[in-house]
Amino acid sequence: MSNIYKAFENGKAFIPFITCGDPDLESTAEIVRAVARSGADLIELGIPFSDPMAEGPVIQEASMRALTGGATTDRIFDLVADLRKDVTIPFVFMTYANVVFSYGTERFVKKCAEIGIDGIILPDVPFEEKEDFAPTCDRYGVDFISLVAPTSENRLVTIANEAKGFLYVVSSLGVTGVRNEIKTDIPSITKVVREHSKVPFAIGFGVSRPDQAIQMARYSDGVIVGSAIMKIIAEHGKESPAFVAEYVREMKEAIASLK
Repeated sequence: MSNIYKAFENGKAFIPFITCGDPDLESTAEIVRAVARSGADLIELGIPFSDPMAEGPVIQEASMRALTGGATTDRIFDLVADLRKDVTIPFVFMTYANVVFSYGTERFVKKCAEIGIDGIILPDVPFEEKEDFAPTCDRYGVDFISLVAPTSENRLVTIANEAKGFLYVVSSLGVTGVRNEIKTDIPSITKVVREHSKVPFAIGFGVSRPDQAIQMARYSDGVIVGSAIMKIIAEHGKESPAFVAEYVREMKEAIASLK
């Protein structure tokens, strides 16, 4: 069984996204350890890319700061290897196809398995093109995590049926970012997913407040938050671990009462 299932064993999962290298890799290590202590059930670690098409301005800017500061794929691999000395909750990488291709797909996935990465999310890879990556992931025991969006329509059942690890349900059209209101018909999407998916699913894109987290958690197995966390890091820089930890604690407590 995938290690990712552990994130969903004890009620609703809270999943923070963190761009590796913003403001620097040492701070990323502190932030990851702080959010793990504060109740995060799984952590998405972003490998920065120069053209992150699925990301809004907050995460785009975080990626640019990380790249300017010298974050590389190899340095991020080293970071994860060090984190795995004491952090046991599941980790997944979120990055882009070009990052994996340029490193070498087999080399990248093999390294992920060696350092304890449990899954990979590539938001720019359509479901129909996952065969460029998924078989290699299967070979090394790393889950290739699929996304479904409000536009998935007829593909939704097929994607849900073939999902590995967990299924990432995109709550809103467009790029990542904080939203005042989520207007997508989430109940209809998640009903189909629940009927056809064998794995847990979590909702992301636009979630930033405890009330939104509760709203999304009612229909899912977990909630993903990225931009709101990266805004805290942008504001507080190297002092951000404590602030991010408090935010994660507040969000986790908000959804913890839902079963």
